[in-house]
Amino acid sequence: MKFDFEEIRCFKNEEVHDVLERLSSEKQFMKVLSTVYPLLPKEVIKQRLSSFQSNYAFQKEMVYPFLQYLEANMTKGIKLNGLERIDLSKSYLYISNHRDIILDSAFLCGKFIEKNMDTVEIAIGDNLLIFPWIEDLVRVNKSFIVKRGLSTRQVLESSQRLSAYIDYTIHEKHQSIWIAQREGRAKDSNDRTQESLLKMFNMNGSGSFTKNLSTLNICPLSISYEYDPCDFLKAKEMQQRHENPEFKKDPMDDLLNMQTGVMGYKGAVVYEITGDIQTDLKKIAAETSNRNEQITLTAELIDKRIHSNYTIFANNKIAYDILKEGKNFSNEYTTIEKLDFERYLSLQIAKIDLPDKDEDFLMKRLLEMYANPLINHLAAL
Repeated sequence: MKFDFEEIRCFKNEEVHDVLERLSSEKQFMKVLSTVYPLLPKEVIKQRLSSFQSNYAFQKEMVYPFLQYLEANMTKGIKLNGLERIDLSKSYLYISNHRDIILDSAFLCGKFIEKNMDTVEIAIGDNLLIFPWIEDLVRVNKSFIVKRGLSTRQVLESSQRLSAYIDYTIHEKHQSIWIAQREGRAKDSNDRTQESLLKMFNMNGSGSFTKNLSTLNICPLSISYEYDPCDFLKAKEMQQRHENPEFKKDPMDDLLNMQTGVMGYKGAVVYEITGDIQTDLKKIAAETSNRNEQITLTAELIDKRIHSNYTIFANNKIAYDILKEGKNFSNEYTTIEKLDFERYLSLQIAKIDLPDKDEDFLMKRLLEMYANPLINHLAAL
């Protein structure tokens, strides 16, 4: 079956110039760029935008310097480990846990640029495309669109097209892809792969489930942030949902999460490439021929890879001990580190603007966010 990717694909190199020309006459976008590059006059920014002839050139010359600024000022440093576990001549489908709306994929691309590697195509939900210019910006930045909020029939159609696009990108465009293991971020940092995502990957294949997934070079990727700048916003949303199960964020909440995630302090950031899962998929195929069992085992396999490759920080150990009311890790952090982290949590709770703020509930949610990566890491090992 042939699919039309026009609506969802990222822009081609030959379209980049026109899209950037269009963006340079967009007031809001130019305001954002002037904030990012305060020392550059608007006219210089416009000239620079009109000079790019490819997505990669735009990313390398315009986006990457900003990522360098963020790394220097908003982190203790970003590490990319595990390149020796992949074949640099191949295209991979990187599937990772999801902490930050923008930076999970952006920092990865920044590290690839530093290694003189090609950047990845990025899956992004259309719920984040709040203004038309944001869609232009993400698609020129090698993102493709995942449609959300569809009817049951539309979901099937959209999933088939997405599956075909992923297959086409890996095999015909020879481009790697980054996609989160679930729709939306895991608010409590309890990272789990959605089985529906694996079912979508499988849709375009003509073989068995494990054979179809094998062709995609799936490579789990583990992302660890020492601090999550959006932790207080996630805790706030959890209280809102706790009080009203029907609660829905509005688009401006997403915008606030994006801004806070980008401009907030993250401490140390570590990416761990865990290698592809081809051999493991063969083992799963040998273990069971039941498709549903294969899907569950593959999701568990990806989770285990991600969980066992987290970098565990002092924060995670402190949160674990406070949550469990024990001293399992007390000899692995100092009293000063514990006091600092407790003060940090109090300051984050103080930022939450709810009329009926439940501080005990919020503190527990924040502690879970920092303890869950360690809980899952221990279970995976």
